[in-house]
Amino acid sequence: MSQLNTTIRDPDSVDAAIESRFSVRAFLPKPVPRDLIKHVLRVASRAPSGTNAQPWKVYVVQGARRDELVRQVSAAHDQVHANPELAASFREEYDYYPRKWVEPYLGRRRQNGWSLYGLLGIAKGDKERMHAQHHQNYSLFGAPVGLMFTLDRVMGQGSLVDYGMFIQNVMLAARARGLHTCAQGAWNPYARIIMPLIGANAAEEMLVCGMALGYADPDALINTYSTPREPVEAFTHWLE
Repeated sequence: MSQLNTTIRDPDSVDAAIESRFSVRAFLPKPVPRDLIKHVLRVASRAPSGTNAQPWKVYVVQGARRDELVRQVSAAHDQVHANPELAASFREEYDYYPRKWVEPYLGRRRQNGWSLYGLLGIAKGDKERMHAQHHQNYSLFGAPVGLMFTLDRVMGQGSLVDYGMFIQNVMLAARARGLHTCAQGAWNPYARIIMPLIGANAAEEMLVCGMALGYADPDALINTYSTPREPVEAFTHWLE
């Protein structure tokens, strides 16, 4: 059957996968079967890309390799916290966030941070508890599976747009199979530790981001946090 003539029989299920996706920050230790991960990645690979370049490379980290990654990057993050001057040794290869925040983005960022910390009872200025919460990134929030995404350095900036569509597909295909995810730019500064551990060639590839993948802990308070979204009218311009 032609794809052009294929109708999605249950469009509500597509909407449900999109609308039930959120950044999970507490996972169960329940293993994720390799065949299930492979299925998610196969479905995600239908993402569009300029000239069908398909620029994504995925490193699936589990078991002992996952634990070693967590150990080394967690240690580096603690060292930077103890001695902020070391942060210069751990730099992102591309600017994920703006160098100067402006409105309305600054306000949204602050609302997100303080709403999350407020839910956890972390007071403004409590740097130790803030660090401890941020530190959870480097344990993959307890998820048994880590995905590290890399991009060949020869590719252009447009490949990051393609990559975003692929990563979104990963998250939605995971939701459709009862899994949850958390896309994590927090790994990016530690690429020089990560790349050799995952067997990636740092001279030819750069780290795009990481992702925690697994089954959400339904009893974790932090997983009740829901981020707001702007109404369609706030970001859409109708031209006729």
